[in-house]
Amino acid sequence: MNYRIAVVDVGTYSTRLLISAIHKKNTLEETLNSIEDVFSVGRITALGRRLKETGYLQEEAINEVLSTLKEYVLISKEYKVQEIIGYATQACREAKNGQELLEKIKQLGIDIKLITGEEEAYLSFLATAYGIKPEDDFVVIDQGGGSTEFVYGEKNSGYRMEKSVSFPFGIVTLTERFIKSDPPKKEQLEDMRDFIIEHLKKIEDYRKGKQFIGLGGTITTLVALEKNIFPYVSSKVHGQVLSKKSIESWLEKLSSMTLEERRSIPAIEDKRAEAIISGIVIFDTALEFFGKESITVSDWGLRHGAVIKRVMERFNV
Repeated sequence: MNYRIAVVDVGTYSTRLLISAIHKKNTLEETLNSIEDVFSVGRITALGRRLKETGYLQEEAINEVLSTLKEYVLISKEYKVQEIIGYATQACREAKNGQELLEKIKQLGIDIKLITGEEEAYLSFLATAYGIKPEDDFVVIDQGGGSTEFVYGEKNSGYRMEKSVSFPFGIVTLTERFIKSDPPKKEQLEDMRDFIIEHLKKIEDYRKGKQFIGLGGTITTLVALEKNIFPYVSSKVHGQVLSKKSIESWLEKLSSMTLEERRSIPAIEDKRAEAIISGIVIFDTALEFFGKESITVSDWGLRHGAVIKRVMERFNV
């Protein structure tokens, strides 16, 4: 089976497309190892803008997402994919008009599904287990725009997701709630940190995880900054390790800049400059809370997890 699948991730902050080729082998493991990224692209569409304030997805954001997805469908057809599947996350879970957007997406020919935080965590787990291949028990921190998933995975003869939690905060929600000045004041960042810690207290037992692995645009951007990777190259970022000290250093540096100054840095996407500080605070706070000195960075995320899940379904796992 040489099978091409397109996966669309409609997130609170970005809308992403991954096209993968699956080469059917004799075993599940061989088939999983055969998965090949054919095309990958992401665009910051900020679907969750003003969601906490209004309870609704904004018309401008909806139109931006739909316009992006129309382009993704055309790209998928050019690559002759057999199916286009999609997943919608926190913004659509929370918005009163989230279902309306899903119906419009279906009309584009995308088999879109609204997933729970637990399902989102499972896809992150799959992407990490088979993308990073940890050597011991591990914890995944998948930071998004409207939610952040923490997953505890076990490594025995294979990988097993032991437990997970999806917290309803991400870089969009934290930025809108706490950052009120440009550049942000230290008190605002401390208030954000305290808020995050109150949630982390619910999962103190995750501390026993040996390897911490980070997913999301913030942490991959930090690798690009730290390693001076521009233009962005996935293979140069995937699997890199960031020390807590380097994360602290970038937090101090970037939070002392104005928004315009951050936007002037080539490795930071224009729109990401608005919310990257909140993302760094999430990772820095988590490493501090769990007593870890470094984090492994994965460029694989929900979309890769979805491809892996599809392969496993076809092998009836």
